[in-house]
Amino acid sequence: MYKSISLPSFVSQAVVCALLLSTTSGLQSANAHEYSAQLDAKKYAEVETAVAAKLAVEPNNADALVASIDLILLQSNIKRFDEAASMAEQCIRHHPKNSECHESIGNVLSAKAEQGDIMTAVGSLGTIRDAFKQAITLDPANYNATVSLLGFYLEVPGLMGGSTSSAKKLIRSTQQINPEAAKLLQAKFDLYDEEFAKASAGALTVNISNNATLLKLQRDLLVDIGLTLNREKQFAEAEKIFAAVIQRHTDVAPAYLGLGRSLLEQGKAAEALPALEQSLQINATAAVYYRLGQTWQALGDNTKAVSAFEQALVFTPALSEKAREDAQIQLAKLKNTDTKNPGFGTK
Repeated sequence: MYKSISLPSFVSQAVVCALLLSTTSGLQSANAHEYSAQLDAKKYAEVETAVAAKLAVEPNNADALVASIDLILLQSNIKRFDEAASMAEQCIRHHPKNSECHESIGNVLSAKAEQGDIMTAVGSLGTIRDAFKQAITLDPANYNATVSLLGFYLEVPGLMGGSTSSAKKLIRSTQQINPEAAKLLQAKFDLYDEEFAKASAGALTVNISNNATLLKLQRDLLVDIGLTLNREKQFAEAEKIFAAVIQRHTDVAPAYLGLGRSLLEQGKAAEALPALEQSLQINATAAVYYRLGQTWQALGDNTKAVSAFEQALVFTPALSEKAREDAQIQLAKLKNTDTKNPGFGTK
């Protein structure tokens, strides 16, 4: 159920240091366990209480172990990553044919590798890959593990197990099981290949039917495409993608944030504002406050812009270094403007 750590950032480390690591947004477990709905609703305290009660009676309950691992990773509780790894190993030991147990160890090791030193990261790559492969072998319909494995093949350097030919083979084998899932994989491959229009069209035309897992995978992939288009400064196309996500899912904070940025970059600050405010309402982050600061600045409201930038700078997790530097520069400019021109802006 855990939405796995992205290995692309992991690969960046590996490339920069000559031999390191990477993979994409890991997705939710193939078959929803009894705690999935609560985790989706971010009712983390309730889940923690429920799984603790279950494990007190059934220490090796697979669903409870997987949910506990999901909870640790979703909350980025780094201090408990070793504990999560031990639970994943326990899950595999007592349920060797449970696909989600194997997927969980892949997710945990990905998270640990991203936080650990370079040698630890490199040393765990083979185990991460094999965990996702075993999860798929045990349950070919575990499309979350399939997407994670595809990300591994695409993002990890060839000398460390990455392979576009293996990625294509994985897409072909998935085609035999579920053509619609294979379309999502192909769209992800196209995104990696910088075929943005093809990736967008492919992801949007997938027939989800009533498959909740594929629906979430499509959502995550579309958000990823939109964010990539924003980074590539293709803001009009990004706007279309984020609008499509929001039409299908009304509670996806990154989609509203991405839409807000794409509109703002096109000079549509008034239209960007409600999208960013909706993102803030769903999930407050430093990035949302930063974009709100830019938006209020564009709209001429210095007071609200200053407040938003200040919130962005003190928020945890912190802004990226580049955004943080810009927020500090803009904040200084705004305060200097207000000092020279009292009453400027909408108060």
